[in-house]
Amino acid sequence: MNIPIWAFILIIVAVLIGGAIAGFFICRKIVSKQIEENPPITEAMIKAMYSSMGRTASQSQINATMRAIKDAQKKGGKK
Repeated sequence: MNIPIWAFILIIVAVLIGGAIAGFFICRKIVSKQIEENPPITEAMIKAMYSSMGRTASQSQINATMRAIKDAQKKGGKK
């Protein structure tokens, strides 16, 4: 069974392109599922957290909390 070299190269390129497209859609589905299960923290969530503790938070406190959360996430990702 001899296959011409151009046909072999064409098959390999087609398989690579198909794999990249399939990988993109699988990755997109996994990421959207993770976002649904673990939504990112918003300012409204931080306001609710402060109010559940019996405090009224100022905008500067909310911004500081958001910065602290983002910094902690960056440090956690580097480890």
